[in-house]
Amino acid sequence: MKTKKFLMAAFAGSWVATFAAAPKYVFIFIGDGMSMPQRMVAEEFSMKIGHGPLAMNSLPYQACTRTKAANSIITDSAAAATAIACGHKTNNGMLGMTPDGERVESCAERAKAAGRKVGIITTVTIVHATPAGFYAHRKSRGQSYRIALDLIASGFDYFAGGGVYDKFDDRKDPEYRGNVFDLARGAGYVIATNKAEWAALKPGTKSWSRFADSAMDFSIDSDGSMPTLAEMVSKAIELLDGPDGFFIMCEGGKVDYAGHANDAATNLRDVIALDDAVKVAMAFQDRHPGDTLVIATGDHETGGMSMGFAGTGGRFKVEFLANQKCSAEKLSTIVKKMLKESPDRPFEDVKPLLAEKFGFVFDGDAKDPMLITPAELANIKKAFESDRMKVKKRMADTTAHDVGRVYVFADAVKRTMAAHAGIGWSSGSHTALPTLTTAKGVGADILVGMSENVDIGIRLKKLFMQ
Repeated sequence: MKTKKFLMAAFAGSWVATFAAAPKYVFIFIGDGMSMPQRMVAEEFSMKIGHGPLAMNSLPYQACTRTKAANSIITDSAAAATAIACGHKTNNGMLGMTPDGERVESCAERAKAAGRKVGIITTVTIVHATPAGFYAHRKSRGQSYRIALDLIASGFDYFAGGGVYDKFDDRKDPEYRGNVFDLARGAGYVIATNKAEWAALKPGTKSWSRFADSAMDFSIDSDGSMPTLAEMVSKAIELLDGPDGFFIMCEGGKVDYAGHANDAATNLRDVIALDDAVKVAMAFQDRHPGDTLVIATGDHETGGMSMGFAGTGGRFKVEFLANQKCSAEKLSTIVKKMLKESPDRPFEDVKPLLAEKFGFVFDGDAKDPMLITPAELANIKKAFESDRMKVKKRMADTTAHDVGRVYVFADAVKRTMAAHAGIGWSSGSHTALPTLTTAKGVGADILVGMSENVDIGIRLKKLFMQ
């Protein structure tokens, strides 16, 4: 075992020795739940809708990255983030610590100590596992209030994304010190709570921007009130650029959410949104070719996505997903509201909604690829009636505070959509598939071949020791 560890360390060191200087600017992009299937299907979808190939797939240095945690072949985001950020395997649920509780430094912390400004960006809560892996040191990813304390203590220069759930003033926490936003202001952070305040931020200020109490919107549901990942990266460059350089971690966190939901169109739209942010970094790299490293990876795969499945006879028509105009989650919210207003609403009332938001065709040419078959129609109608019955029952219950989740109908709709596109799913959770890591620029040759996720953190930390 000691010999193996020595060889791994020597191998990691040998890559660093192949170039003379550390990059001044480092971008690392992480698609949460994004593995090779998501990248390949998203690229196919992107080209079909005229958006072009994915920039992250064009990065010339490539590695197949294994993702297992210290205590499980299937990792969670906390263990994966710790591996990528800190270069250490840990148990699922742990952040910035080894399995025995030893605190380990992240590459972002190492970059900060080396004089670079640091930015952390995500589309989910800023205390979620992946962003927290770069600044927090906690035994449990569920300690949201304490993770927020670590955020403040990090001294990083730019945070942007979702909120802190409802834990920003958790008086029950044993480490309670006050409202975390008040504490952040006391530590010199400017707190922005909307897009306008965020856009007004000026270079030279430390900032923490939150655009939602919890996660931000899916890209497919965006109404423009929240910035995109590409916009948040552009703003990070504006605020952080300077003579000492910067380190920026940008997470497409809701790729994972859509993977758990097996919502194909929503998943692919968020992969493309992350790729748009990669394009911003690559444009910056074009202006600073001798100083910049860009890395794109995933922490694990979610959902077991496949390109084609037996039910379609080998047909793969991912372009059909362009007909979907909202997430299944948003559809569920819309239908829930409809049923609360009219619990006896018939299925016929939701057909126009399905035509508008998903492109379903109920009558027409049999050759129309979006024509719903009698079997599909029966399944969707049955699901709607199941949700309607649940809502009526809950509304009749005087002790119930809400009608609860309405999801059976939306689930049937998104699965029908995936079937027409030829996309399969094997899980509603994480899988052990390796991810694809790609890179370009100064030091990009540290990432090639078959590797472990810890190699990313080990080698990035070595860069900042030069």
